[in-house]
Amino acid sequence: MRCFIGIDLGSTTTKAVVIDENQNILGRGITNSRSNYDTAAAIAKQEAMVNGRFHLFRQALAETKALNGSLDTFINQLERDFRAEQYLEQLADLEQTCQRSLASANFGDAGAGVADTLTEVFKRLTAEASALFAPGAKRKSDFFRDIAGSQYLATGEVVAKEAGTRYDHLLNVFDRSIIEVENRVYGDSIRRHLLAALERSFVVLPETASRRTQVEAPIKGILDTEMEESYVVGTGYGRARLPFSKEHVRSEILCHGLGAHVMYPKTATVLDIGGQDTKAIQVDPQGIVESFQMNDRCAAGCGRYLGYIADEMNMGLHELGPMAMQSTKAVRINSTCTVFAGAELRDRLALGDKREDIMAGLHRAIILRAMSILARSGGIRDQFTFTGGVAKNEAAVKALKELVHENYGELQLNIDPDSIYTGALGGATFAWRAVVEEGKSIEARA
Repeated sequence: MRCFIGIDLGSTTTKAVVIDENQNILGRGITNSRSNYDTAAAIAKQEAMVNGRFHLFRQALAETKALNGSLDTFINQLERDFRAEQYLEQLADLEQTCQRSLASANFGDAGAGVADTLTEVFKRLTAEASALFAPGAKRKSDFFRDIAGSQYLATGEVVAKEAGTRYDHLLNVFDRSIIEVENRVYGDSIRRHLLAALERSFVVLPETASRRTQVEAPIKGILDTEMEESYVVGTGYGRARLPFSKEHVRSEILCHGLGAHVMYPKTATVLDIGGQDTKAIQVDPQGIVESFQMNDRCAAGCGRYLGYIADEMNMGLHELGPMAMQSTKAVRINSTCTVFAGAELRDRLALGDKREDIMAGLHRAIILRAMSILARSGGIRDQFTFTGGVAKNEAAVKALKELVHENYGELQLNIDPDSIYTGALGGATFAWRAVVEEGKSIEARA
């Protein structure tokens, strides 16, 4: 099966999309961008290919009709079991790496006690792992560093207190080890984990021997099907660092414009608010960019602004939107500078303004900044497509809808649940065009 891959290496996250010869999306993958851009690109692509396998599993099992209404239950359980297998492998790797880091640390006589404490910490983390991937379990992140880090810090504090070990020694060992583990690619174990997950997932089915065969055969058939990387195109904030030739790199503007067009063919204007920048793009009926504007050397009006505010409020980034939605009035934030907005935030809190009203005002300030960029690019035309990570923030979407209606009247606003993958989808579409329309061959594999 020929596959065409787009990779969007952003400042915060790296995304990948895989499409087939008919331009159907097979899979999407995301990971946190890290100092090692080669690894970020490889892991995002690997995640997209795994996601593509699950898509094909679902298709094949739907055709057999063997699950009789249990398809979603089975596939969801299969994916949870697979993620649990992956997590346990990385956790074991982290334990070994922490022990090596400890061996080279200079903790003196305390070293032996730290070693025993580490062993107990990882024993408890391993025992708790299955609960993290149980049905209904909620995690603030799906990235290993975030999950393992949160569990390690909480458990480590308890175990260190019980053992009379210095907690800061445990933190030191973790900090020295996590980057090494995070920057490893575990591609060789994917098939093994999928097969182990398959075995575990049969427990959710009223199993018979014939039914097991009907389920097992198509899944193993798909595992044996090669997903050939026919062409890869990269884009994004870190595109210059992507590990393949410049011929396989496209600008963020081109990829976001084309990706939005693929999702919504009548798109005329695109607003992308990402972690590092904000882009306003005008496209023609074929998805070709006509004009664009970007924010100029400032974090105001992009995801980094929200991250700064979250830090100031000692909150998670995902908590800002829901809090702002509880507002009864939006406090006006006058500063468009991220640092000054933080100072104004503190002043507003000191004056007694409600946190939710301040949050609503900050979200409106971000969108006002984006509206000025849109105006410089040529305004907003119907249809208007909103993409990027901030498009998942309900308070930002609310502010955008209000301001668009105030300034442009009734327009169709498109927001895809997978809008964070827009740039990668544009890259995958460029990859498809390179092979199918231009006849190019494989030259880059990230």
